[in-house]
Amino acid sequence: MEEQFIIKQAEFVTSAGATGNYPEPLGCEIAIVGKSNVGKSSLINCLTNNKKLAKTSSQPGKTRLINFFLLNRSFYLVDLPGYGFAKASKEEQKSWGEILERYLQSGRVRHLLMLIDIRHEPTRDDLQMFRYLIYYGIPYTLVATKADKIARSKLRSEANARAKQLGAPPFAIPFSSETGEGKAELLTRIGQIAADAVPPQKESPESEKRA
Repeated sequence: MEEQFIIKQAEFVTSAGATGNYPEPLGCEIAIVGKSNVGKSSLINCLTNNKKLAKTSSQPGKTRLINFFLLNRSFYLVDLPGYGFAKASKEEQKSWGEILERYLQSGRVRHLLMLIDIRHEPTRDDLQMFRYLIYYGIPYTLVATKADKIARSKLRSEANARAKQLGAPPFAIPFSSETGEGKAELLTRIGQIAADAVPPQKESPESEKRA
C-alpha cells in the first residue's frame, strides 16, 4: 500500500505581480487556479493544516498577486489570482489576466490544479482558463470544490460531470475544505507530482567504488 503523502512544513515565501519577480525555481512548482471565491486559499490551508497560511476572505477577488508557498522545503505550491470577479474594474481584470498569462508562459509550472465549483456548470472564464492550460501544454488535475454543499452519494458523478462540461476527460477530485473530503486523494496526487519531478539520485563515484 502506498504511503500517504504528508505536508510536514509549509511557509509563505513571497508574492509576485506583473513584473514577474518570481523566487528562484525549485525542482517542482504546482500552481492552483480557479475563479474568485472557488476556495483556493481554503484548500491550501486545509492541505497544510494551517488556517492562517493563505489569507481567506468572504469577498471574492482577494488574491491579486501570485503567492508562493514552500512545502516540505522542496517544492512550491503557487496560489494564482482568482479570475472572473464581476465587480472588479476592467483595468483590474486586464491586469489579473496579464499576471496569469505571464506566469503560465514562464515555463515554471510543473502541474496545475484547476478548481471548479462542483455545484455549477463551468463559467465562460473557466472555459477560457481551461483553453489556456491546454494551449500551453500544462499537465493538470481538476478539483471540484464545495463538495460539502451536495449529497455525498452524488459527489463523484457531479464532479465528473463538471469536468466533462469543461471539455476535459470526465474526472475531477471532489473536495471540501470544511469536511476534508478529497484531502487524502489530493495529497496523494501532489505527492506523486512532486516525486516525479525530482530526478533519482545518482550514486557518487566513491559509493560505486565501495559497492
